[in-house]
Amino acid sequence: MSETGKYFENKVAVVTGGASGIGLALCEGMLAFGAKRVVLADINKERIDRETARLEGKYPGKVLGLICDVTNEKNVKDMIAKSAAFGEGRLDILFNNAGVGLSGLFEEQTNEAWQKAFAINFYSAVYGIRAAIPIMRAQGGGHIIDVISGIAFSPMPEQTMYSATKAALNGLTLALRYEYWDENICFTSATPGTTITAIWGDTKPPEGAQTAAQSASKILEGVSRRERLVLGDDNDVQGAINCFNPAMAEGNDAYFLNVARKRRSGEWIV
Repeated sequence: MSETGKYFENKVAVVTGGASGIGLALCEGMLAFGAKRVVLADINKERIDRETARLEGKYPGKVLGLICDVTNEKNVKDMIAKSAAFGEGRLDILFNNAGVGLSGLFEEQTNEAWQKAFAINFYSAVYGIRAAIPIMRAQGGGHIIDVISGIAFSPMPEQTMYSATKAALNGLTLALRYEYWDENICFTSATPGTTITAIWGDTKPPEGAQTAAQSASKILEGVSRRERLVLGDDNDVQGAINCFNPAMAEGNDAYFLNVARKRRSGEWIV
């Protein structure tokens, strides 16, 4: 078995946003590696029922689907408690994966819209982390992975909400990595790279976008090495290297200004 497979073998894992896209691919990947139990947490009952039944057929007794509104702290606490019970008291891995892509002009976005954006893309992870830490501490350790986005390193015009929420989540995750290091609770930030999922809505994904399974495979490999930051594709690597590099400031200004002008004219480029 690969080193990645060994890491997930016999683990109990929870994935929010686990009934579709990258979340579902993460669940399938861990089950294929021999995870003991995997919980698909999602707000969409139809998808939960369908995908749980399908995976239960392949991995009997190893799959649980739970409906969860991740913007509601009590819902998240209850979901984590039920997941640990399903795992016979253990919770080894938590993927805070649920989130939404957000776009629009800043002046047209209300404070209420900003609060909703942070509720799903940031506070949902805070709730999951708070609920999981006591369980992981009691069992001697665990691993929490927060799925961010390359936009955290390449903040895009007309995507202020998405940029801000994912940057905040990345900052939280990397700070917590050292706060809990000595308790053997590992924290990892992971970008999926440019991936073909429902997050694109009616917009066609860029050429070269990878599948959810490809993205999940890269994330799981990096997680198995307990990496600080897992970068899903070459664009995310370059963004992480260059975006805050003072030597690249002039080039970054030129690139992002071109994006802003193109988008303002109606051409959605990335």
